Amino acid sequence: MKPPLLYLCHRIPYPPNKGDKIRSFHLLKDLNEHYEVYLGAFIDDPKDWEYVPKVNDLCRASCFLPLDASRAKLKSLIALPLGDPLTLPYYYNRKMMQWVDQVVTQHKIERAIVYSSAMAQYITDKHPALNRKVIDFVDIDSDKWRQYSHKQSWPLSWVYQREADKLFAYEKKVVSEFDASLFVSSAEAALFCTMTSSHHERIAYYNNGVDTEYFLPSAEFTNPYPDDRDVLVFTGAMDYWPNIDAVSWFVDDVLPSLLRRSPNIYLYIVGSNPSDRVRRLGNQPHVEVTGRVEDIRPYIQYARMSVAPMRVARGIQNKVLEAMAMEKVVIVTPQGFEGIHAIPGTEMLLVESAQEMINTIPEVLEGDYKEMGKAARSRVQSDFSWEENLPIVRECLETGKGNYDR
Repeated sequence: MKPPLLYLCHRIPYPPNKGDKIRSFHLLKDLNEHYEVYLGAFIDDPKDWEYVPKVNDLCRASCFLPLDASRAKLKSLIALPLGDPLTLPYYYNRKMMQWVDQVVTQHKIERAIVYSSAMAQYITDKHPALNRKVIDFVDIDSDKWRQYSHKQSWPLSWVYQREADKLFAYEKKVVSEFDASLFVSSAEAALFCTMTSSHHERIAYYNNGVDTEYFLPSAEFTNPYPDDRDVLVFTGAMDYWPNIDAVSWFVDDVLPSLLRRSPNIYLYIVGSNPSDRVRRLGNQPHVEVTGRVEDIRPYIQYARMSVAPMRVARGIQNKVLEAMAMEKVVIVTPQGFEGIHAIPGTEMLLVESAQEMINTIPEVLEGDYKEMGKAARSRVQSDFSWEENLPIVRECLETGKGNYDR
């Protein structure tokens, strides 16, 4: 008999088509091999309800509840007079709390893992029978809010800075109460340690993985692009503010100069739920916005290169890893490079300004860096294996200890 385990996610861990779902899905698959998983998660995209049966195949029991963004934003305002982070009431649901209380008591669950800081509230200060509590923060969410605040004008800058401060205080509280706190990379874990003065022994990390047999450069796909275009591809969820900011900056500050030098360049923005701002970018010459696609791989395979001009980011950028796995030359800014121990100039191209990007992209189009794609794939194969990285989570669940020094 496998022991029971409570697993809480802020979003249903399927389909694995965006960063947080990729990690949470592979974690679920691994947990299912070793535990009877009781999964609680929210569904914030109506399209995702169709995936509930597939996820249930990996669970002993589950609780899925709808999360309406408009209502959740209004509900989050109650945090203002209370001095709490807005994130907590946004994700609080009384039915979820009741379900957690019920399954922990009924099934005598002793181990729990929560995915993202927002879900820790369901077991913080509760359930003394839970003698193993692990959180996968993934990223330092509070620091993302801090970065957002620097990109906005008042009053949003004040709201975002407040959220950064309040959420960081909550993150520290969670670390003090959980047995192990996990992050997406050694760099993210190290940063959190520099931000806090205690409980470093409880902090650990495990790298993301990439299915390199799925992201295979030799796979046969139909070219989704017209033949006469030099395509630069950006992939990601296009309702996510850092992605919106990245492509907007690229279109405004990089693309016009590129087109004067290389008039066949087109930027393809490939990803689900493009915001109104992203859709407007698609009205500009040489910019195409696809929206959600069934398979991202042909869009990567037939592009001349992948670009990740991130200006706000935390943690690992899966878009970078997937393109590297498919032997693409990837041009990335420092914010998108965190946690990827690739060699700049050999395995990817690191640029720090619009001008550097303007100078570098034509070099790739002219045939420089022909061997970079193979080196990039080798890096992903060596560093980003789910099979090698996920056992760290089980170790934390069984021993109750993190291991930052691994």
